[in-house]
Amino acid sequence: MVFRLLMTEGELRTDAELLEQLIDGNYRAFTTIYHKYAVAVQRFVVKILKSAELSEDITQEVFILIWTNRNKLRPVKSFKAYLFVTARNRALDSLKAAFRSEVAMSEIIHHFVAQRNITDEDLLDKEYRAFLDRILATLPERTRDIFSLCREQGKSYEEVADVLGISRNAVKNHMVLSMKMIGSSVKKDLGISLALLLACIFGA
Repeated sequence: MVFRLLMTEGELRTDAELLEQLIDGNYRAFTTIYHKYAVAVQRFVVKILKSAELSEDITQEVFILIWTNRNKLRPVKSFKAYLFVTARNRALDSLKAAFRSEVAMSEIIHHFVAQRNITDEDLLDKEYRAFLDRILATLPERTRDIFSLCREQGKSYEEVADVLGISRNAVKNHMVLSMKMIGSSVKKDLGISLALLLACIFGA
């Protein structure tokens, strides 16, 4: 299935407007989205699959999914992030079909994360970071500080407890709260695991 552009440049809308029209079944909005992002998505996927031909197929599949599942897109906050998450998931699903062994998949994901700072995944990393910051902004200040010390600075619970003058158990409780809140939002809004989000942002 190959999509053709049905709109002129003067008819372009913001992502939010296009998403709203897409959800309502507006095919012109869909083709505009395709025109806007297809090349970037294919470049993104080829970095994972290392195959231009397969990446083209996966890109087509991604946009077919966007169209057929448009009624499920209303809760999406950032369409661009959602689109690239969908592309990544389809690419990894394709690799799973080719590499059934757990060891092979571990290497594939490791390679994907290792390459994120020198390819087009920079775009997705920034979306992930902004998404995480929005969630952290809703948490108590002490909880945010502890999350930053533990996850961003790599300090142990004991080290954080010494820095803040609180018990290790208190540090743990704050981290449990933050991870629970972040994990719930990530699964709901991005459809990925908390572990993968943190791996993409912090590299571990």
